[in-house]
Amino acid sequence: MEVDFTFSVEEKSALLRIARESVTAVISGKEYLPPEPVEPRLRQKAGAFVTLHLHDELRGCIGLIEAYLPLYETVSEMAAKAAVADPRFDSVTGPEIDQIDIEISVLSPLKRVAVPQEVVIGKHGVLIEKGYYRGLLLPQVATENGWDREQFLQYVCMKAGLGKDDYKESGSKIFVFTAEVFGEGEEKKEREKDIAERT
Repeated sequence: MEVDFTFSVEEKSALLRIARESVTAVISGKEYLPPEPVEPRLRQKAGAFVTLHLHDELRGCIGLIEAYLPLYETVSEMAAKAAVADPRFDSVTGPEIDQIDIEISVLSPLKRVAVPQEVVIGKHGVLIEKGYYRGLLLPQVATENGWDREQFLQYVCMKAGLGKDDYKESGSKIFVFTAEVFGEGEEKKEREKDIAERT
């Protein structure tokens, strides 16, 4: 079943709360089992990435591509791993927790494309596979860095440990996906907007 991406403000808040509680628990050395949400959409199986930022700088990002787990469980597990298991960073520390901003990207199923020209910047994330090598970048990475299609594909290849132009080779497979992206900063703005509209 494909994930319905029409998440409400309440559903986004529920997922962000689970992510934050998971980060807080793992940093504190405590076990955390996320409560099963009442919202059916959050119980659908879906892949997702959780990204942590500290002062607008990347502090950790881990994700699950395939839809193995219910979304709320995926978010909980990936949030904890982003905090302590991203090999690029040391574990998030206790004093950092309150300064961390959390962003969640819920992924659509992967779709293989026949030619690189099918990749749409600003819409698609990309996964490239060649043999045992595999690399992925989320859709927002291209727009945040101002990359064109060729640059985006090159960076995905390099993340996979491939040559930057290996996406052109016949043995490479290119997959695209879309993502519903939301974060705590966006949630705060939506709450402020809602309050302003009520007053």
